[in-house]
Amino acid sequence: MSNNQHADFSQQSVVEGDLDLGAIRAFVAITEDRSFSDAAARLGISQQAVSKRIAKLESDLGVRLFFRTRNGADLTQDGSALLHHARALVGLADQALDSLRGRRRALRVDVLDTRLAATDLIRAFHHDTHDAGIEITTSNGLRSARDAVARGTVDASFVRVAAPLGDDLRNVPAYLEPVHLLIGRDHPLADRREVGVKELSGSTVWMPGNAPDSEWADYYRLLGAAFGFGIDDSGPDFGWEYFVEEVGAGDRLGLVGQGCRVPWHPRTVQIPVVDPVPVYPTSLLCHRQNPHPMLARLLAFVEDRFRPFDPHRQWLPASDRSAFQPARS
Repeated sequence: MSNNQHADFSQQSVVEGDLDLGAIRAFVAITEDRSFSDAAARLGISQQAVSKRIAKLESDLGVRLFFRTRNGADLTQDGSALLHHARALVGLADQALDSLRGRRRALRVDVLDTRLAATDLIRAFHHDTHDAGIEITTSNGLRSARDAVARGTVDASFVRVAAPLGDDLRNVPAYLEPVHLLIGRDHPLADRREVGVKELSGSTVWMPGNAPDSEWADYYRLLGAAFGFGIDDSGPDFGWEYFVEEVGAGDRLGLVGQGCRVPWHPRTVQIPVVDPVPVYPTSLLCHRQNPHPMLARLLAFVEDRFRPFDPHRQWLPASDRSAFQPARS
């Protein structure tokens, strides 16, 4: 086998992905130290581990890489053919690691809408941590957030999760947001400090933003079914300003979260719904293997602020209750 043939064989092995980087590091260290024991000391592993890596590498390539001499370990002809490519691989790997270690990528957090309560929670976290680099993105909820979190496009997402999502994804209860009634100032209920949810029975609530198959449309469908009112999701949905203006101009009823920053309008009133208080469940969704250091801090921040479901005064769909119940001691 000529030297050119050796080089071609090494290149083919790299392209096919047959080379283990740990074994390549051991190989390069031995060639530089000419000693298995010195290479082991440099790599911080045992001499036995170095020997096993080299034996595995030689087995994978089908060649012998070293021969023993009185002065240590010298390269065979096949080992010499591999050395240039091995050094290049180690160099590229080190450059990649240095690039990632020196880069402080912002934590990417997905929310359904920046007007919702999740954004205020993220702002509180940013204020609490001082140095937290955060990038907020918006999506259409769980339908896109699930894949985005799984692929690493975003690090976390605030969504309603009512069913298991698989072993790789983790959802931590974040908060339970009370539901408020949004009505015009001329509505008979406008002068009330609070409205019992049972008083909505027989009425129709207008929610043009309730996209079909979304987790929030499902929540309000279940809420309406539990207390006898209908949901009108007819649109088009022209945004918050249009929604508030339309509610204020007529006798339509709307429902919004307590923490939602609804645009101010002189003709609308926002009133808490009680007896029981419907609460919208939001969880923080993330990947179990995501290593971003700020994600662990965000999870701890969310868990510390979470207040569990109170069945005596709050209402949740049955599918959400187990995740939001108090932890058993």
